[in-house]
Amino acid sequence: MKVLSFCHNSRASSPLPGFIIFFLTFYVHKMESAEFTVIGPRDPVTAILGQDTVLPCHLSPRMSAANMEVRWFRSEFFSFVHLYRDGKDQDEGQMPEYRGRTELSKAGLTDGNVPLRILSIRPSDEGQYSCFVQDDTFYEEAILELRVAALGSAPLISVEGHQDGGIRMVCRSAGWYPEPEVLWEDLNGRHLPSLSETKSRRDNNLFDTETAIIVKEQSNQNLSCCIRNTVLNQDKESAVYIADPFFPRVNSWMVALSVILMVLFVCLIGLVIYHFKMKGKLTGEVGKRDLEIDKRAQEISKRDEEIEKRDQEISKCLYPSSDKKLFVPNWILLGDFV
Repeated sequence: MKVLSFCHNSRASSPLPGFIIFFLTFYVHKMESAEFTVIGPRDPVTAILGQDTVLPCHLSPRMSAANMEVRWFRSEFFSFVHLYRDGKDQDEGQMPEYRGRTELSKAGLTDGNVPLRILSIRPSDEGQYSCFVQDDTFYEEAILELRVAALGSAPLISVEGHQDGGIRMVCRSAGWYPEPEVLWEDLNGRHLPSLSETKSRRDNNLFDTETAIIVKEQSNQNLSCCIRNTVLNQDKESAVYIADPFFPRVNSWMVALSVILMVLFVCLIGLVIYHFKMKGKLTGEVGKRDLEIDKRAQEISKRDEEIEKRDQEISKCLYPSSDKKLFVPNWILLGDFV
């Protein structure tokens, strides 16, 4: 009763009780819409291809998010990965590639935990995600990164034949993500230079790799092929030892036979060249003689024409008249004249 009486009397004489009531009302409202921070992992979250993964996210200070909006999205706010609002999950507007593949744990909502579970991770899931939380008067978000990785098959080492005085070895593996590192190593773990390296990307965005090396006798006959995933910092390795009989052998009689064959080949080439030179020389001489014969034939033909011309002139002298009955030899006429 004293308190009531005191309050009643003081209300008439001082504004202090009204201020207290206003302060209490403001404090309660502030508690209901208190500011918070959304916290996600600083380091990227690594997920194994084909497995499920969880993207952590929580409120600080710890408070219930059961009546808040929790939105997970990537580059576009309204095209979301997962949306929780009005106490339930919302499907309208969700990205098609995430439908049926996302879950928001409801068990930790009262403690401010809003992690997102993504089922059956794909290479396309890699990238940045935003964890956005909003109450009636305040909102905050955190950005985190998801990395996707996959370990491929164990390296398969095969012998592809002899090359450059050694053995060509090829190492193959498939199903890696992202693009892996490939290393040849000797028995002491030293890196060996590869002859060639090919990496191809399949339709499912996984990488296949093929690398080759030349191994020579008494040099790195113990070697291994190591393929490493730089995201997971894990690798797969296969080792092999090449025995001496696999290397090409050079016998003395084979060397002698090769030298003899080379000498015979050179001699044969020389004979062929000499034959063609002699043939060309003879052909030139024959052609020269043919020219001389043609020249002589022309001279003879010219002489024949001159002789024929002289015969015609002599005929005119011997037969001045065309009538042979009136023919009188010149020697008779000359005799009579004498």
